[in-house]
Amino acid sequence: MDPASIVRAGYDAIGPRYHAWSHASRVRIAFVERLLSMLAPDSMVLELGCGPGDPATRMLSERHRVVGVDVSFGQLALARGHAPRAALVQADMTRLSVRPGSVDAIASFFALGHLPVAAHAPLLASFGGWLRPGGVLVTSVPVTPDEGVEEGWLGVPMFFGAIGRAATVAALESGGLVVDSVENVREDEGEGRVAAFDWVVARRA
Repeated sequence: MDPASIVRAGYDAIGPRYHAWSHASRVRIAFVERLLSMLAPDSMVLELGCGPGDPATRMLSERHRVVGVDVSFGQLALARGHAPRAALVQADMTRLSVRPGSVDAIASFFALGHLPVAAHAPLLASFGGWLRPGGVLVTSVPVTPDEGVEEGWLGVPMFFGAIGRAATVAALESGGLVVDSVENVREDEGEGRVAAFDWVVARRA
């Protein structure tokens, strides 16, 4: 089974359990609020891996035009209830076609870590073309380069992949983005699990 199919099947299977586990993430909310502070009124925001649509999609769509993309039909069904103002698209983000210079912001929270290693750099490099001049990116990426399937993640097999900070920054810069900051942030996920992600803020000059 290919990585996208593993991710789709996993998120379809866990359904609302993922929302119950993830929606109160203080780190995610903090970076959504940071993105909101950077946007002009009625901006066009592309959110990759929108999941159940709460809190990020809901918060963004209350003030801006949002297109949320997710590979999971089950998660999008939840997002329709949580963020009814957002336009939602079922798609593999690595195969998404976006008109050049058409969005003011790209957001992706904890989703890029589900991509195979080979897919990261091409997708990251494409962001610069999708953004309008002055457009911004806010995203999280796993810290340690690796890929594989974790068999018992929230009770389902789940694919994870990462290329690390240096390769992430290089890919974004190759696409014409200026990386303003990379912050390593640790978060308590409960049950004794502490996860660390690099949070990236970048912009198209």
